[in-house]
Amino acid sequence: MTEQALELKPVPTRILTDKDNIVDVIEKYVKEDIGPQDVVSVAESVVAITQGRFVRPEEIQPSLLARILCRFIAKEGSLASVYGMQTAMNAEGSWRITWSLFVGFLGKLVGRSGLFYELAGGQTALIDDVTGTMPPFDKCLVYGPADPNGVAEAIKQRLGCYGAVVADVNDLKRAAVLGATQGLVPKEIAQILINNPFGNASQKTPIVIIKNYGLAVQKNVAQ
Repeated sequence: MTEQALELKPVPTRILTDKDNIVDVIEKYVKEDIGPQDVVSVAESVVAITQGRFVRPEEIQPSLLARILCRFIAKEGSLASVYGMQTAMNAEGSWRITWSLFVGFLGKLVGRSGLFYELAGGQTALIDDVTGTMPPFDKCLVYGPADPNGVAEAIKQRLGCYGAVVADVNDLKRAAVLGATQGLVPKEIAQILINNPFGNASQKTPIVIIKNYGLAVQKNVAQ
C-alpha cells in the first residue's frame, strides 16, 4: 500500500488551544468528510497543546548541567537549546539524560547511533522547542502528548471511522505514529504520511484524513 494509492485530505481548523478538547474539535471539523473506510490522523503537537502540555521559556530555570549538555546535541535538535534540554531533564530526570548522553557518545565511537534517544525516555524525542510548532505556541516548548493510543481510540469511537492515529511528522521526511487504534499498522501509516501533509503553521491543517484506507486494505488482502 502506498501513499499514491490513497487520498490524503488535510482539514483546516482554527487555532487550537488548551481550552479545546481534541476529540470534540476533530468531530466538528471532519464530521461531514469522514466515512467508515477512512483513517483520521492528527498532529501530535496539537494533541499535546490541547492537553496543556506546554511551557513558556520564561517559566524554565536552566541549570548549569543543562547549559553544558545541550552543547552535545546536533544543532537542528530541539534539545540543542538550553531551554529544550532543561525541559527534557524536567520530564525524564537529570541523571537519566546525562547517563544517556554518555552512553550515546560511547555508542557513536563504535558506530552505533541513536542510543541517546533510545535510552533517555520517550519525551526527549517528542519535545518541540520554540518555533517548533504552530502559532501562537511557537513561543513555547511543547511536550509529547499523553496517552496517544487512548486519544486515537476516542476519535475512532466518536466518529465511527476505520481507525485513527496520532502522528509525529516533519519536513525532513521523518514520520512516526505515537498512538493508533487496534488493527492499524503504525509503520505503514507513518510511511503514508512521510511527505508531511500536515500544516501546523499558517495553513492550520493539523488533521489529515486518509480516505478509503479500509478499502485499500481489503483490496490488498484479496490480491
